[in-house]
Amino acid sequence: MGLQFPAAQNSLEKPLFGFLNVYKPSGLTSHDVVAKLRKITKIKQIGHTGTLDPFAEGVLPVCIGKSTRLIEYLADDKEYLATVQFGKATDTYDLEGNIVSVSDKKVSEDEILKVLPDFAGEILQMPPVYSAIKVKGKKLYEYARKGEEVKIEPRKVFIEKIELKNFDYETQQAQILIKCSKGTYIRSIANDLGNLTDSFAHLVKLIRTKAGNFSIENSIKLENLSDKNEVQSNLINPVEMLDYPKIIVDEKEHEKILNGAAIHNKNDISTGQVVILIYNDIINAVGQTDGGKILIKKVF
Repeated sequence: MGLQFPAAQNSLEKPLFGFLNVYKPSGLTSHDVVAKLRKITKIKQIGHTGTLDPFAEGVLPVCIGKSTRLIEYLADDKEYLATVQFGKATDTYDLEGNIVSVSDKKVSEDEILKVLPDFAGEILQMPPVYSAIKVKGKKLYEYARKGEEVKIEPRKVFIEKIELKNFDYETQQAQILIKCSKGTYIRSIANDLGNLTDSFAHLVKLIRTKAGNFSIENSIKLENLSDKNEVQSNLINPVEMLDYPKIIVDEKEHEKILNGAAIHNKNDISTGQVVILIYNDIINAVGQTDGGKILIKKVF
């Protein structure tokens, strides 16, 4: 009887590589989602592309394996459906904070519609004191929790779209759709809406409906990713989500890329442009054009 060798299937198993469009439930941190996926897949190299507050829910793009090296190339604009409660302000600008101001005034729909245009386009936004922005090496919420005052500088953000979707006069709750740049605090918009309508307001619900090219319609609930096979079957090929010129390379070019050597800019793409190089329908590398050649930045 000949020698028996153990099955080599596990050692030859192809590593997971790609993006997941996860629907983060309310009550979990973004890190909780990553921790759960690490436990399921037994892979440490997992990262998300944009923090959602624990009470918020919705689209949380997650990168698995070496696709974490592509985070910087993903579009980072966001879209949210925000529910704003008028009549009360909190110290965190959301429902998790302590109530600091109350108004008996009933805000009208017309008042809200009148001030919404103030938020459109590029604006200077004052971030919440309870946020992770760092000032002098410390996060703002660390100062806030100790009752220490610190000077906060407004930040430029861009609001592409802001529109009132629904308003209930009796409950004083407004549902607002906001499409914005990375770094926009929806909590601050809620607080500012209260001030601009001579009342107070805070955020009571937040759903992220889009993050770059990831949309809520195509997301998968975290509870449906209970094993590695389910993660594998829901992985998105990074090629589908990257908004850069794509170039298919042949075997000879592929070999050059693996050695880190530049290849010919056969598509005559303008200098300085990031390009995605594809071999066998998957991403081979990220390059950058330099005249008649493409310099290799990252190889996969």
